[in-house]
Amino acid sequence: MADVITYREAVAEGIAREMRRDAAVVCLGEDIGAAGGVFKTTAGLIEEFGPERVWDTPISEQAIVGAAMGAAMTGMRPVAEIMFSDFLACCWDYLANEIPKVRYMTGGQVTVPLVVRTANGGGLGFGAQHSQATENWALTVPGLKIAAPATPADVVGLMAAAIRSDDPVVFFEHKGLLASKGAPAPPDHVVELGRAAVVREGADVTLVALAAMVPLALRAAALLAEEGVEAEVVDLRCLVPLDMRTVLASLARTSRLVTVEENPYQGGWGATVVSVVADEGFGLLDAPVRRVAGECVPLPFADALEERVIPTVDKVVAAVRDLTAY
Repeated sequence: MADVITYREAVAEGIAREMRRDAAVVCLGEDIGAAGGVFKTTAGLIEEFGPERVWDTPISEQAIVGAAMGAAMTGMRPVAEIMFSDFLACCWDYLANEIPKVRYMTGGQVTVPLVVRTANGGGLGFGAQHSQATENWALTVPGLKIAAPATPADVVGLMAAAIRSDDPVVFFEHKGLLASKGAPAPPDHVVELGRAAVVREGADVTLVALAAMVPLALRAAALLAEEGVEAEVVDLRCLVPLDMRTVLASLARTSRLVTVEENPYQGGWGATVVSVVADEGFGLLDAPVRRVAGECVPLPFADALEERVIPTVDKVVAAVRDLTAY
């Protein structure tokens, strides 16, 4: 086994492991077959599993997700790819009104065990329609689980849990992390959905982050350590289920909280985390809470402007300095 694996390779590896384990698992999406995916996240799958289990689809998000829903209702475990998370809007009726409601509306007689994978997030200059971090869209819909890994090993582990889940899972793969490298997942690696990880320990402030914001928070923490501020970094890994127990336990140690999210400030996941802290952990706080989030504007194409809109290391460091001085 290689010493390191890319996030991109981990996506294909995670899917392949589950396809080897369970013949009911199939993949469908645009250019996922011979092309190996537009981001090369399905490379090798059609060679190993053939066109019977790896389906190239037309350019129709409704067709992709609608077919996945029907397949899931009739005994398969489909993994559907929506090329960019922005395009979840094209199949939103299925994702918001149909898929998450079936199990409840049939009294548990019909389950919809499917995964919708999608390339998410900005920082690459892809412009306003191909750069959004849309986890918060899915967060507004009860009945959907949400995973957003930050490391290659977590990609594999969360993919296994997502595909095995009897509930629908939206699986966000961050475009800015695809080339990043990390330790490969051990054999049979499964990361339970809804279990956050403390990826850096510290006693002065808790940084709660997701996906590409995790390495960003870690870089900020390294800079803060040079100033004598030890930040604890929590990688949520999932938004549904949301592991507030780990967040509150961290807050009990640090008494200060900063959320770091790529969603727009207005309606971003950090607002939910902060509101639970206000409800259940207010007594733990020694300072106000800060949210470092995206600005409430369409994402600019120009790099210099995009950097003004999405979180940066400098913005996180400034927020923490503000709190430690409180």
